[in-house]
Amino acid sequence: MATSQIEQQVMLRLNSAEVRYTKGRRLLVQALQQSDGPRSARDLHGDLEEAVPMSSIYRTLTTMSDLGILVPHHGRGGNIRYELAEWLMGHHHHLICRSCGTIDDIELTEHTESIIDSLVSAATEEKGFTAAGHSFEIDGVCASCAGSG
Repeated sequence: MATSQIEQQVMLRLNSAEVRYTKGRRLLVQALQQSDGPRSARDLHGDLEEAVPMSSIYRTLTTMSDLGILVPHHGRGGNIRYELAEWLMGHHHHLICRSCGTIDDIELTEHTESIIDSLVSAATEEKGFTAAGHSFEIDGVCASCAGSG
């Protein structure tokens, strides 16, 4: 089975922490790679057709978050969704539905990104803060929820 470049990077990060890249961890990484946005533990359990026990999914999410492989996004009602870190998947932003909690990835044009970078610089310079990055999240209502109301 061919291993993607992302999986190779994950394997290196896990190996450096002396953590095995098990079949369950590999399946979870593959599911997140194919996702169009962050996924909850329950979503991932369904995506994996229950091939990985829920307890293993929770342990894997915690381990990989601690190692900087995954990024948790805290939503309404304590729901946490995870995605592969930017160093693996590239820079992007999110649309967050206030109704159903869905989080979709969006990529902005280079021009729009430069405007956001300028705003971040202006906001941080006043405080003498050095920004290492940024994330942009837009709250609203997704098309599915807007159509059902």
